[in-house]
Amino acid sequence: MDAKIKYLLHLADNPLILGQRIGEWCGHGPVLEQDIALTNISLDLIGQARLLYQYIASLPGQQTDEDTLAMMRYEHEYLNLLLVEQPNKNFGHTITRQFLYDAFNLCQYEKLTHHHDQHLASIAVKSLKEIKYHYRYSSEWMLRLGDGTPESHGKMQDAVNELWRCTGEMFKMASYEQELSQDGYAIDVAALQAEWMQRVSGIADQAGLKLPQGEVMLYGGKEGKHTEHLGYILTELQYMQRTYPQMNW
Repeated sequence: MDAKIKYLLHLADNPLILGQRIGEWCGHGPVLEQDIALTNISLDLIGQARLLYQYIASLPGQQTDEDTLAMMRYEHEYLNLLLVEQPNKNFGHTITRQFLYDAFNLCQYEKLTHHHDQHLASIAVKSLKEIKYHYRYSSEWMLRLGDGTPESHGKMQDAVNELWRCTGEMFKMASYEQELSQDGYAIDVAALQAEWMQRVSGIADQAGLKLPQGEVMLYGGKEGKHTEHLGYILTELQYMQRTYPQMNW
């Protein structure tokens, strides 16, 4: 598969899988307001994924469409980060996963808005408005829960400790990113780590949370090697399309 297609799929798969995961909170949020907020974030993420899938399908030689790209690939063909497929567990765990991703995505999309591919840049400009809101939302909840009761603080610290091992992958260039970085098409994600760490550590300090040191990182999602959790997500995501192939409404 062409490196450009893989890169765009990676950018699209992240919000698709995270949006599907967050969508599991619909009807199950801790309070109605946060139930609706999480559902709206899920819709934002799936909308971002749609824009990228539509762009991929429009490229020369791509005999596909957004639905096929989103719902008819096998597990090893998805190129999302391991972080976004991790289970929700509890509200604090979900917020921590969202915050770690939002801080990275904000750095990434600020760069993509200046991309020389005008179509990709226009998608980034539209998505960045939503990403800024997502980052503000997750940051505020990191502070509320981290600096809240002993129970909420403990759950947030547990979430940080568990999810931290999935953050290193964000800054390791996949093979297709390395290939595309030569002409500047792929963002140099390694260069984003310092800014990401500044954002994350600033919020963590205010929330009284300690960031793990020397953690062994997990890699593979960007190259199609996933945890078992993705399989369960795809079982729900692809059920209708797999059960009734070529179905027309």
